[in-house]
Amino acid sequence: MTVVIGYLLFVICYLLPISNAQCPIPYSLFPIPHSRLKMLSKETLFALSLFPYLGFLWFLTKSGKTPRLALMGFYGTLVFVAVTIPAGIYAKVAYNESLANIDWLHGAAESFLTFSNILLVLGFREAVIKAKESSPEES
Repeated sequence: MTVVIGYLLFVICYLLPISNAQCPIPYSLFPIPHSRLKMLSKETLFALSLFPYLGFLWFLTKSGKTPRLALMGFYGTLVFVAVTIPAGIYAKVAYNESLANIDWLHGAAESFLTFSNILLVLGFREAVIKAKESSPEES
């Protein structure tokens, strides 16, 4: 829990536009100049977020306790990302717009996320049903 709180404070202090004086974490704990961290773009943060997600998938797969269909849904999120990046590039090159402004392309890319979410729900639904069947009946 302490690690999570520290991480959240780090994000608040170093990625948002606040000064050293407003930050509750001593500068000596994270000796990176604020000006350098605030230059992180949303694209950089998006790319960096892939590594924790890959770790999450690795632990889910290694544990063997995640329902197979739900695990496929979590991996499907990677497919969504893999489809969305080239779709965004195509939207920029072909239409000189962001992906969000090209409805047919944005909808097609988002359909992969929808499919992943459906797999997640069905996988965990199946696990709940199996758990209820295997547990002793309560009178």
